[in-house]
Amino acid sequence: MVDERFDEAFWKAIDSLVTASRVVIDRPKGSCHPRFPSLIYPLDYGYLEGTTSMDGGGIDIWVGSIRSQEVVAAMCTVDLKKRDSEVKILIGCTTDEMELVREFHNQGMHMKGILIRRS
Repeated sequence: MVDERFDEAFWKAIDSLVTASRVVIDRPKGSCHPRFPSLIYPLDYGYLEGTTSMDGGGIDIWVGSIRSQEVVAAMCTVDLKKRDSEVKILIGCTTDEMELVREFHNQGMHMKGILIRRS
């Protein structure tokens, strides 16, 4: 049984982080991954300044073409090479853009991810 109160509280907490943080895009759409040049970012990718994620950097974000601060989904990833996991926040993404992010995080054999859409 799903308790939707917890779901709503989760999304409100993420909204609070996004609203209170400056969005920094350090890997623009079309740029290459710094360690894997064959990986091309399909959308703007960056982080929330002043936050901390598993890797010690800021919480990762994907920013789509809908120029709003609306959080539309979260991407949970597992990286078998780095032996870690992360949550990435999707902001202002269309349905097609969410699919591009899902595909990006599932194209190799070492990284897998699941997209959680906000209802």
